[in-house]
Amino acid sequence: MPSIIHNADLSARNTFRMKVRCAALVEIDSEEDLLQVDFTALPQPLMVMGGGSNLLFRGDFPGTVLHVGIKGILSSRPSEARGEISPDAVYFRVGAGEVFDDFCAFAAAKGLWGPENLSLIPGECGASAVQNIGAYGVEAKDIIDSIRAWDTVEKRFVDIPGADCAYGYRASNFKTVWKGRYIITYVTYRLWTSEHPVLDYGGLRKALGVPAPSVTSSEAEKSLTPGLLRDTIIGIRRKKLPDPEETGSAGSFFCNPVITKEHFARIVDTARQDNGPEYEVPHYVVGDMIKVPAAWMIEQCGFKGQRLGGAQVYQNQPLVIVNATGHASPDEIIGLENKIIATIRSKYGITLHPEVEHI
Repeated sequence: MPSIIHNADLSARNTFRMKVRCAALVEIDSEEDLLQVDFTALPQPLMVMGGGSNLLFRGDFPGTVLHVGIKGILSSRPSEARGEISPDAVYFRVGAGEVFDDFCAFAAAKGLWGPENLSLIPGECGASAVQNIGAYGVEAKDIIDSIRAWDTVEKRFVDIPGADCAYGYRASNFKTVWKGRYIITYVTYRLWTSEHPVLDYGGLRKALGVPAPSVTSSEAEKSLTPGLLRDTIIGIRRKKLPDPEETGSAGSFFCNPVITKEHFARIVDTARQDNGPEYEVPHYVVGDMIKVPAAWMIEQCGFKGQRLGGAQVYQNQPLVIVNATGHASPDEIIGLENKIIATIRSKYGITLHPEVEHI
């Protein structure tokens, strides 16, 4: 049976630890539970929330929060839309309420490749398909085969191929043209039995002791396992990011901007005026564009460790804003956010956009 709590406290349900409430909180553990809920009789609007790890509540939510707590990791078949199937691919249908990192651990324990670079990203599997979470050169779209969801318009369950979701950098149709239409109940992921290491991002090769791409590196990569790569990434993340059990945050607060090569050249000129003529600006080539780490710009502008009331730019990773006191208000978080955006716009001509959804 679905659980319904009125005037529910959401303080423990959002990782930023904003002290907020909602008019009603609905918890379901199965698709059958979902069909028993009369949402028209509950306060509006309706918001589906996973682990609350990518949200900033600006205040109490006036409507109904739905948490899909469906569990389970089951062997599955690929979407019919996939066409030709790789012989080394295996598929798992995972409940939307499963903790995503638990699924990463499950895959690594079985020696299966795919989600290891996404290890320790907070949140649940249903949200991974909405947000297209990503880290260290891998995004959720790379392993998502299909999504099962309740269509609130057609009043039926549907299976949506991942290829139809218009996945982009922290973007999907679930956040835009489909926003509010689908309630995700399961995600089917595609994993691999053969080696699929993704190493050329964020210093992974150095951390693993694997040289740059060559015959030698190819031999070194053969000794890697999903578990080893997962453990390495967890070690890197724990050094950089706050422990959510100790410090409230929503993880990476801003998206990394992607700019033209001409714009990047101007940023290089500015950086070398500040740091010397040989200074190298960190960046990643994305087709004909350049991705510049937002964390680098934030640090260059002197925000590392800076506070506004209870809000603070995290000392070890300036891409993260934390609830340093445990009592930061939404206005303090947003005030620090706006200060960062304005300063970087002025210095580099780039407008940062928050990755964290403001509710």
